[in-house]
Amino acid sequence: MKRLFLFILLIIVLHFTKPYWEEPVSQYVDISFLEPVDEKIGSLLTKDSLDTAIRYISETIDKALGYLTSKTEHVEETAVAIKKPVLDKPVKTRLSIHNIELGSPEEKVRAELGQPKSQSMNEYGTEWFTYHNGYQNFVMVSFDEKRLVNAIYTNDDLISSTVGIKYGSQKAAVRESLGEPIKEIRKGLNIYVLQESEGFDVFKSGDTYTYVFYDLHQNEEVTAVQLIAASLENKKNGIYAGGDVKLRNGFEQQLFDLTNAARVRHGFSILKWEPNVAETARKHSVDMADNDYFSHENKLGKSPFDRMADDGVTFRGAGENLAYGQSSSIFAHEGLMNSAGHRENILLDSYSHLGTGVSFNEKWQPYYTENFLLK
Repeated sequence: MKRLFLFILLIIVLHFTKPYWEEPVSQYVDISFLEPVDEKIGSLLTKDSLDTAIRYISETIDKALGYLTSKTEHVEETAVAIKKPVLDKPVKTRLSIHNIELGSPEEKVRAELGQPKSQSMNEYGTEWFTYHNGYQNFVMVSFDEKRLVNAIYTNDDLISSTVGIKYGSQKAAVRESLGEPIKEIRKGLNIYVLQESEGFDVFKSGDTYTYVFYDLHQNEEVTAVQLIAASLENKKNGIYAGGDVKLRNGFEQQLFDLTNAARVRHGFSILKWEPNVAETARKHSVDMADNDYFSHENKLGKSPFDRMADDGVTFRGAGENLAYGQSSSIFAHEGLMNSAGHRENILLDSYSHLGTGVSFNEKWQPYYTENFLLK
């Protein structure tokens, strides 16, 4: 019955649209055989019958829309998986993250990512706006004074490119697509030589610096990407930024977020923030920075567990990661992930809480401490 109705509906539509297609079609096909059909349809479609047909069609469409709406609402209520965005190819640059490029307006970022979960000072003197959904689809974005994107980072599978680079691409493929990485970078009057063994490449193309981080424990596959506008990179006069309280707090927040994003990416639970052990971590970073040493054991011979106990921190299990000299929490975290023992702490399933602490020495070099707990 439904098929018959649809066939009749098609004949009616063809009848009423005939003035639009009759002339061009008649140039190629003799359509005079349709004249008896037109006369028959015209005699059948009285005003009453046409009104009845239109009313029936309208009721059918309303029922169909109602059915589809109810099914859509049911799917939205029961869905539990967080879908990855459909990644478009970038237009202005060779790489984009979550369909966002350098120069994208803040309105597009909001449309793609929603509201940020947090914001924190970064080493470029701007703020990272951090977006994620339970640390899935993790992205950090910086804006210039015109609220256009001037930096963006992800360690998630959100990379799109016109040159075939994506999360999980191998280092050799990246270099084949982007060319040879730069070997040095100028900051003010100084030139800094980039080491091959640091687990990342830097590429300069036009007005973009592209930092590509590799997982040395997984065949040198791409594990993170950071895009920095040349105008922002050039404002930074040295490798290290001034170590004020805002930057310290920013690095601590970012190190915590990056650790959780990595855990979720590898299938582990999210760690909760533990303020007491964060204070222990910060005090150890301050002690190392002020007294010029780098060790899990302080100059009084106290281990991380001794220091936690002194601060009244209770735990069933604990661990500590240290990093020193990296210019940001991003570089510190990526370095820790490429160190077997530190990586094990970050990805240990049994931990439940984390506190991070950062301090700077007189040369503005950061000291990073992560204290992990099983409570």
